[in-house]
Amino acid sequence: MRKIIAATFVSLDGVMQAPGGPEEDPVGGFEFGGWTFHYFDEVAGVAMEELFSKPFALLLGRRTYDIFAAYWPYQKDPIGDAFNPATKYVATHRPDSLTWENTQWLGEDIVAALRRLSQEDGPDLLIQGSGELIQTLLANGLIDEIRLMIFPLLLGKGKRLFNDSAMPAAFKLVKSQATTTGVIMATYERSGEIKVGSFATQEPSNAELERRKTWK
Repeated sequence: MRKIIAATFVSLDGVMQAPGGPEEDPVGGFEFGGWTFHYFDEVAGVAMEELFSKPFALLLGRRTYDIFAAYWPYQKDPIGDAFNPATKYVATHRPDSLTWENTQWLGEDIVAALRRLSQEDGPDLLIQGSGELIQTLLANGLIDEIRLMIFPLLLGKGKRLFNDSAMPAAFKLVKSQATTTGVIMATYERSGEIKVGSFATQEPSNAELERRKTWK
């Protein structure tokens, strides 16, 4: 079986749009493209090398695919060397325009395709960017692991990692580290259903019972 892993740069307020540069994705008037640049240090670099050191296939939404396909085939560096030969699975309505080497269309039913792929033998499926695709997979309980690099800044507006469509689920923290610039790197693995409880130690007061009536 293959894990589906979402590896994402995110601000404190949950924005993941255009971390790499000003021209990457200015859709919606986003003004802070390249917001991760000044926070990278040796610790973050080692973490990135580790992420791409094991065999993987890329899982991409169409907008991220277009950004990557216009950039990485023309780069000669460790990330380009890892991305270019990797299989790329892409969610798109325009499969005929997929030109990057080793790219495969996920088909009309993305969820069914990924359920099938995750049951096959092969390298893990690594999501980069692709916020809308991530939200679709979270809504269907298909992400096994979330690797976040949380940057110490607020971006205010922009495309966000999470919305209210996610299927409720518990995750456990399996690894964490901070960089010298204050970036928190945290890896979470799915760990079953959400368990609820209560800190209440006695029967509710009349005031509490009245408060609860306002919920209805």
